[in-house]
Amino acid sequence: MSWEMAALLLLGGSTVLLFLGMPVALSFVAINIVGAWLFLGGEAGLGQVVRNSVVSVMSFSLTPIPLFILMGEILFHTGLALKVIEGVERLIKQVPGRLAVIAVVAGTVFSAISGSTIATTAMLGSLMLPVMLARGYHPAFATGPIMAIGAVDMLIPPSALTVLLGSLSGISISKLLIGGVVPGLILSVAFVAYIVAAALRRPELAPPAPTESRGRFEGWGLLVFYVVPLVSIFIVVVGAMSGGFATPTESAALGALATLAMALAYRALSLQALMQALKGTVAITGMILFIILGATTFSQILSFSGATDGLVSAILGRGLSPFAVLVGMMLLLIFLGIFVDQVSMMLITLPVFMPIVLKLGIDPIWFGVLFLICMQLGLLLPPHGLLLMTMRGVAPPQVTMAHIFQAVVPYVIMSLLLLALLLLFPMIATWLPNWLVG
Repeated sequence: MSWEMAALLLLGGSTVLLFLGMPVALSFVAINIVGAWLFLGGEAGLGQVVRNSVVSVMSFSLTPIPLFILMGEILFHTGLALKVIEGVERLIKQVPGRLAVIAVVAGTVFSAISGSTIATTAMLGSLMLPVMLARGYHPAFATGPIMAIGAVDMLIPPSALTVLLGSLSGISISKLLIGGVVPGLILSVAFVAYIVAAALRRPELAPPAPTESRGRFEGWGLLVFYVVPLVSIFIVVVGAMSGGFATPTESAALGALATLAMALAYRALSLQALMQALKGTVAITGMILFIILGATTFSQILSFSGATDGLVSAILGRGLSPFAVLVGMMLLLIFLGIFVDQVSMMLITLPVFMPIVLKLGIDPIWFGVLFLICMQLGLLLPPHGLLLMTMRGVAPPQVTMAHIFQAVVPYVIMSLLLLALLLLFPMIATWLPNWLVG
């Protein structure tokens, strides 16, 4: 079989199954069975698939995923995440679009201690959206910041999807985690600037509301007792990795222990909350590992069939510059983000993209951060963006899908501008990991 037919069967078949609504993991398992039978020698190939699958989920580099997920689950189920929102709310005084600014700042802080984009959006949406609507905020102006900052959660460590990307691509996980910090903070600042500017230009979008007068200690108390100690978990995770004291797995373990210790110190960790956190961690981790099981084998079959080498040679043979090839890859990722989820984007593209990145000498950290921003865009792109669906699930009935689609437009534009900025100035993504990790 020619490499063109092999690529069409494997890549095309998996994409069709995803579009038909089959779960990601099952789609790749089904294609793997067909591919193993055709390209790995029938029954012997199926046995090899089983052995490869077991090895793929036993990798030590995957250990941070459940630990990062556990951190977010503990913060969510113990209610400590709510203290972060309240602490930020008491610090930010009367500014245009104040509640929307609070959502962005609180979401950024929560991103630094939890890697769950859906949890951030669901929590902020259920808590802050009703308040903003009651204060007269336009539904699109109220929902936009909540969804946008939930997507930024993917860029700021800890992030389970970043670990998964590093593991599947062979990019340094510690450098990739740190590389997303500066772009994530740039987006957060851009979101705040947009909110303030839009509220100044059209005050009817976010009517001003009087803030309660509090004593100096009362205003700063929650910051000192909750926000600063919880953000110190981020310092523990990133500091341990960047200082060379711990691997990403060990840093994740330190972060999980620190989160557990914080919850115990605040007397917020009940047995029920712990069990809910553990159940949530097991469910999400199991799903991710099952996906990895299919993805790793899929990559091997794609390579063995000759499809990977054929596609790489065809692309490189066109004589395009590395920058043009990179831009083309980003455009394909953005297009895929309209239709498929983030994990599917990785599984479909990485087996082809990474050999091209390595042959062209493109900085893998730069490529990885660009990939993360494209995945972050996919969370917000209509009609199937995951955070759009999450917002629809927690929003009151008066918030329509039209409001939600309208809400994300300015934030998608800002994310695209950041992507263009990073394409032109790679140092934005690479200087911090190179400085801290080397």
